Amino acid sequence: MTFTTVSSWKPWSRPRERVRPAEQVLLTIPRLWATLAGMELTPRGWQKIALLQERGVFIPNPLSIDIGEEVDLDRIATEGVVIYPGCRLYGSRTVISPGVELGAEAPVTVVDCQLGPAVELRGGYFKESVFLEKAKMGSGAQVREACLLEEEASGAHCVGLKQTILFPFATLGSLINFCDCLLAGGTSRADHSEVGSSFIHFNFTPDGDKTTPSLFGDVPRGVMLDQPPIFLGGQGGAVGPVRVEYGTVLAAGSILRDDVLEGGQLVVVGPYRQLRRRRSPYAYGNLPRLVRNNLTYLANLTALELWYEEVRRPFFTRQPLGELVWEGALAVLAKAKEERAARLKALAAKVPQGLPAGREFRERVDALCAMFDSKQDLPRGDAFLARFRAAASDSPAGYVATIRALDPDTKRAGVAWLQDIVDTLVGGAFALVPSCAPR
Repeated sequence: MTFTTVSSWKPWSRPRERVRPAEQVLLTIPRLWATLAGMELTPRGWQKIALLQERGVFIPNPLSIDIGEEVDLDRIATEGVVIYPGCRLYGSRTVISPGVELGAEAPVTVVDCQLGPAVELRGGYFKESVFLEKAKMGSGAQVREACLLEEEASGAHCVGLKQTILFPFATLGSLINFCDCLLAGGTSRADHSEVGSSFIHFNFTPDGDKTTPSLFGDVPRGVMLDQPPIFLGGQGGAVGPVRVEYGTVLAAGSILRDDVLEGGQLVVVGPYRQLRRRRSPYAYGNLPRLVRNNLTYLANLTALELWYEEVRRPFFTRQPLGELVWEGALAVLAKAKEERAARLKALAAKVPQGLPAGREFRERVDALCAMFDSKQDLPRGDAFLARFRAAASDSPAGYVATIRALDPDTKRAGVAWLQDIVDTLVGGAFALVPSCAPR
């Protein structure tokens, strides 16, 4: 028997008698196709792949990678970046910072995402979202538009997100659908808000509405990284829009349908009794509460926008490609506000005018949503910002460490500023639709 080296071995060069007819066909098809097409069988974007390898990106199987023509290599760092087999990079706005690992468990597709330092996306599909330093997602993830995962936020396998914001350390278990909500709370990776496996945030109604954003925690206190964590038990869910206070524990198997506005509560929800009756579509018996929770969510998004503009930017500028990641985060927050306004307007078109509060809401929804477009007349927070910048300028520490190190008075001033923003916006909204104001 004769052996050849791998480099010189060609399956179609073996003696004819050793090759079965079916094998001959299989071996001939690739060469025939290449001849007919008039080109070599090379992967798309192979020149970009080669350049990334030359620059130091570790790509153990370059022939399995697909990179779109629109991808800007100047937005891809080289130090510590690993792209495992089967990954795909698309979109002119894609940013990959130092230390990012893609596809460690399964192929990863990235479309116009901005990834901060040491982010790990282990398998799945990720589109038009932002992941900050050390955020992680397991295999089977589907993270769609307008998600923002802050520092060390994470999800296990088979997690579905869209229009979702996770504050630092927030952790999602496996087999979760957690779209259209914000989760804050916790102080560290050892003390974090958590969503148990097989939890669902129900964000679509039988009437086709998605005015369902839920606040688990809030922005004014959540950004200070000193609030008790929220625990949402596995095999459970929440019917949006709900508001849940810090320190809440929702027992496993419970489906939350009401707000929890007092902190530190253990909430156990039993099964509903059996019921069958004629359904009344577009009833909207809870319209005032529904509108209130949407307005509160929009106000919190605006407060978070200002936090990114006034507080977080300097920390991004210290990171390679950080300015691009910061711009991506602001774009996500703008999209989140646009989504919520669009859903409110769609709801207004369906609400019967004869419904209490319905006519007022229908007639003023455009003005209502326009309130959140401008930040010009909102509280400026000059006193807090001066104290914060003085404290941060002397510290080389990153964002999380700097926030943790703030003295209690500075934190209180920051919370008061952000809460003033929320209260100003919500109060102005209730002046337009007083029938939706709390009684």
